[in-house]
Amino acid sequence: MPKAAIFDVDGTLIDSVDLHALAWHEAMVKFGHDVSFAQVRSQIGKGGDKLIPVFLSEAEQKDHGEEMEAWRGNRFKSAYLPLVRPFSAVPDLLRRIRHAGIRLAVASSAKKDELATYLDIAGIANLAEVTTCSDDVQQSKPAPDIFETALGKLGITGSDAVAIGDTPYDAVAARKTGITTIGVLSGGFTKDELRRAGCAEIYPGPAALFACFENSLLAMSRTA
Repeated sequence: MPKAAIFDVDGTLIDSVDLHALAWHEAMVKFGHDVSFAQVRSQIGKGGDKLIPVFLSEAEQKDHGEEMEAWRGNRFKSAYLPLVRPFSAVPDLLRRIRHAGIRLAVASSAKKDELATYLDIAGIANLAEVTTCSDDVQQSKPAPDIFETALGKLGITGSDAVAIGDTPYDAVAARKTGITTIGVLSGGFTKDELRRAGCAEIYPGPAALFACFENSLLAMSRTA
C-alpha cells in the first residue's frame, strides 16, 4: 500500500520540455557545439551535470561547461519561462491523491529557484509536502539521489512509494531506490521507451491519470 506519490515536474506537471530543449540547443550552438534540437531534447529530464557530458568532452567541460550552463539558465528564465504552462487537471490529480490518504512529494532535476516557480505555475505550491531538487543532491537523474533524498524527507522506503514521471530517466532513478513508476507521455517520450525503462503503467498525461485514478496503480495498490 503506497504511502507517498513522488512527482517529477518538467514534462509531467508542466509543459516545459521543448522550452528547456530550445534553451539548451541555443547554449550549445553559442558555445560552438554542433548539437541539434532533437539531440538535446532526448536528454531533457537529466540535470546539467548529466546532460552536458553527453555532448562535451572533459576538456570542454572544464573550459566552459559552467559558463554555458549559466548562460542556458539565464536564457531559459528570460525567454522561455514566461511561456511555461501547466498540464490539464494537475491540481485536481494531486488533491485526489491527497484525499486518498497518500502523501505528496516532488523530485525534480530543476534548480531550487526554478522549482519554486514551477510549483506556482502548476498551482500546487501548497499541495506538495516534500520537495527535492538538484541543489539537494550530488547527482541528478538518472542517478537515484533525488529520489533517495525525497524518501529520506518522507521517512519511508522505496517500496512504500510510487513515482510519476515522463522520462526514462525518472523510471531508472526510481527503480534504483525500489520505487515503482507510473509513466506519462506528456513529456514526449514514447510508450516503448518508458516501458523499457521500467514504468509499470503509462498514461497520456496527468489528466488521464486523474480520470483513471480508481483503476490506477495508486488506487489498486491501496486495495490489493
